[in-house]
Amino acid sequence: MAISGAASASATERFRGRAPSSHPSHFRRLQDLWASSLGLGTYLGDADDATDARYAEAIRAALRGSCNVLDTAINYRCQRSERTIGRTLEALCAEGTLTRDEVILCTKGGYLPFDGAVPDDPGRDAVETVINPGLASHEEIVAGCHCLAPAYLDHALRTSLANLRVDAIDVYYLHNPEQQLDEVSPEVFLQRMDAAFTLLESRAREGAIRSYGVATWNGLRCPSAARGHLSLETLVRLAERVGGSGHHFRVIQLPYNLAMPEAFTFANQTVEGEAMTALQAAARLDLSVVTSAGLMQRRLTRLPASFESYLPGLATAPQRALQFARSTPGVTTALVGMQRAAHVEENLALARQPLLAEEQIRLLFDRTKK
Repeated sequence: MAISGAASASATERFRGRAPSSHPSHFRRLQDLWASSLGLGTYLGDADDATDARYAEAIRAALRGSCNVLDTAINYRCQRSERTIGRTLEALCAEGTLTRDEVILCTKGGYLPFDGAVPDDPGRDAVETVINPGLASHEEIVAGCHCLAPAYLDHALRTSLANLRVDAIDVYYLHNPEQQLDEVSPEVFLQRMDAAFTLLESRAREGAIRSYGVATWNGLRCPSAARGHLSLETLVRLAERVGGSGHHFRVIQLPYNLAMPEAFTFANQTVEGEAMTALQAAARLDLSVVTSAGLMQRRLTRLPASFESYLPGLATAPQRALQFARSTPGVTTALVGMQRAAHVEENLALARQPLLAEEQIRLLFDRTKK
């Protein structure tokens, strides 16, 4: 039986209250929910039982600590990341350690997932699992792996609900929708996004998802003239047209770290004719921002010694990198992959630290340019 309910304002406030040693800035608003400034990501790792076990231990440590944001995707580790979260969350709820409504559960759909392991013939697998059942046509699949067809997305959403063992997902992202622009025109892309938003608005009204958004890689970082660029204003206006003023397009995700600072530094968005950064545009459009790649897939676990003076009072390079990401104005939650309990303990030590001031972040850029 699926775990009922979804994250709520009162329950996430309760979770926040159980972390009295956390600095007040550690929890911030994700729309009407209280979200931890660091979230646990589940992208990296092999599709095997040993990695499942490590992630389960890390998820337990995070939810017993001061992290209540879990991020995954149906294609991560051949659906095993979703399934590991589902088993672990179910066990913790059964133990009475926490309740479902205290956790902000986020996943993504768009990429065609494998089932437990990579098949010998991925192309044939796509035909047998997507095309033959009528979930999408050949033409609706981009690069052999990405699809926004409503029937496919609906199937993916229902599969994610089953994997996660819940009856509602708090944030459901369209996963790297800019991938579609590699093969289709902007006009066709917007038609596909319109159909996808229509489906997600319907599922939100039914209660299967609490909100939706886009989780991007290049789309919100590249120049506005680039083919794969995504306009946040255009997406919000599309959501308004489909869902009215009470639409559920409320959260975006994009990479942000010391080596990928575009969300804070690059004015590649335009809202009401004014150029601004993605973080500024999100604030103007009432979108919550979750950042990914906090450690740039482990590349930022080592930093130059000079960073110790720029980011004092922290013990490790990962802490310094994550302190930068979570302190940046406009960021709600900075995701970091954590598949070991020791990583959780190290990273969540930041929860007790005050944030950097915006001036310190800008000074960091000024100094590193020298």
